[in-house]
Amino acid sequence: MTTATLRPVAKPSLWQRLPVVHQLRQSVGVQRGMLVAGLVLMAIFILTAVFAPLLAPFRFNQLRDASGTFGSQQPPSAAHPLGTTVGGYDVLSRVIWGAQTAILVIVVAVLLSIFIGVLLGLVSGYFGGWPDRVLVVVCDAIYAFPSLLLAIVMSIVISGGKSDLAGGILAAAISITVVYIPQYFRVIRAETVRIKAEAYVESAKVLGASSPRIMFRHVLRNATRTLPLIVTLNSSEAILTLAGLGFIGFGIEPSSAAEWGYDLNKSISDVTSGIWWTALFPGVAIVLAVLGITLVGESLNDLADPRLRGRRAVAKASGEVAETSVVPGGTLDGGPGGIRGLEDGESFDEHGIEVRS
Repeated sequence: MTTATLRPVAKPSLWQRLPVVHQLRQSVGVQRGMLVAGLVLMAIFILTAVFAPLLAPFRFNQLRDASGTFGSQQPPSAAHPLGTTVGGYDVLSRVIWGAQTAILVIVVAVLLSIFIGVLLGLVSGYFGGWPDRVLVVVCDAIYAFPSLLLAIVMSIVISGGKSDLAGGILAAAISITVVYIPQYFRVIRAETVRIKAEAYVESAKVLGASSPRIMFRHVLRNATRTLPLIVTLNSSEAILTLAGLGFIGFGIEPSSAAEWGYDLNKSISDVTSGIWWTALFPGVAIVLAVLGITLVGESLNDLADPRLRGRRAVAKASGEVAETSVVPGGTLDGGPGGIRGLEDGESFDEHGIEVRS
C-alpha cells in the first residue's frame, strides 16, 4: 500500500496569528467580502473619531464664525456641505464629533462590562455554592429586563437624564454596562464550569497550585476565546442604546458633546417640513457604524463555528490541516486530498489520483 507523505507546515508568524488577521486568512468567498467590508467601515468610523478635531470644519457646539451666525436649517452649501440643524449647528461637524462620543461610550462600557462580568463569571463558575446561585438569579433578572428600559432607568439614577461630556459619557457607559454584564457573566461562567473539570486543572490542583493561580492562569485564558465576538456585537448594540437614550431625551446635552440620537430627535419636525438633511446624515452615520461592527461580529462568529465556516472548503483552499488537529510535530500538509484524505484514510499520488490498497 502506498502511503501519503505528511510534511510539517511552517508555523504562522506573530502577525498572521493576530485575531483579525488570522480570521481574515481563514475566510473565503462571500464571507471574506463581508469581513473586509466590515473592517473598512470600522476603520473609517474609528479614524473619524480619532481625527475629529482635524476633520470637522467647526466645533460641535459652534454657532458662528468670522462671517456671522450659521443660520437655522440652512440647506447644504459650500460653507456647510451638509447644511445646518434647527439649532444652528453645522451638520457635518455634529456627525464627525458624534463618532468620537460613540467611541468613548463604547470603550468605557465594554471595558467595564468585561472587567465586572468576566470576574463575576470566573469566581461564580469556579467556586459554585450559594454565591453562584445568587449571582445567576440576579443576572437572569437583569437580563430579563428590556435593555433600553434598563438603560433609561440607570441614566436617570446616575445623572438625572442629562449631563456634561464626562458625566454624560460615564452615565451612558454605566447604563450600558449594567445591561451587558449578564452576557459576559453567563458566557464565562459556563466556560469555567466546563474547564474546571478538565484533566490539566485537576493536575494543577494535585500539584498544589492555589485557586487564584488556577483561575487566572489556566481557566481564564481558555474561557475567553469567545470574548472578541461578544465585544463586537455589544459594541454595535451600545451605539444603538446610546442613540436611543439621546433620541428620547436622556442623552448628553448638545452644548457638551455631539450625539447622533439627540440630533435625530431634533430633526423630527424638520422631516415633515421637507428639510431632509438634518435627519439623513446622523441616521446614515448610525447605520454605517452599526453595520460595520455587525459584519465583523457575524464574520467572526461564522469563522469560530466549524459547522458554519465550512472547514473542508477552507482546508482545500489552503492545503493545510486545521491547527486544532492533534498531531505530533504540529500541523500537517493534507496533500491533494485535503482533510478528507486524512480523515477517511485515503492516499493520493503526486497527481491527486486516489491510491487504494
